[in-house]
Amino acid sequence: MTFLPETGYVPTDEDRAGLDAWFAAYDVQSGKRDVEGMADLAVFPLNLVSDDSAGNGRTAQWDREQFVATMTQVMGEGSEDIVFESQRTPVFLSSALAVAFTDSTMTAGGESQQLRYADILVKRDGQWAFQTMIQGGWGDNL
Repeated sequence: MTFLPETGYVPTDEDRAGLDAWFAAYDVQSGKRDVEGMADLAVFPLNLVSDDSAGNGRTAQWDREQFVATMTQVMGEGSEDIVFESQRTPVFLSSALAVAFTDSTMTAGGESQQLRYADILVKRDGQWAFQTMIQGGWGDNL
């Protein structure tokens, strides 16, 4: 039997700062409803994991065009910025792989909504990008 090497990666301060900077940039793009800018921070095809109204788990892969079309509809139109207040818990699997769990309050047009989701991020050529979005309640749209 072959055992895998130790996988308990401990992130460096640089790892954490890089991931924090990525989320800050993504939040800026999201707040401005800049869906193309959001797409620039992803790896396509993008994996999606959710559940549907019947209680079944659902998965899909979106290309950039599908992401932009869907997120444009989800983000809605308007000139008012969306404000996100988020608490993130990143788990680094290596220096180039991370899973980030997020609890967030999104406020737009004076109304707030609670969000809980996870993202799987990969680092390529020194830059983080999200590759998988995991959030309940999207499955009927997949």
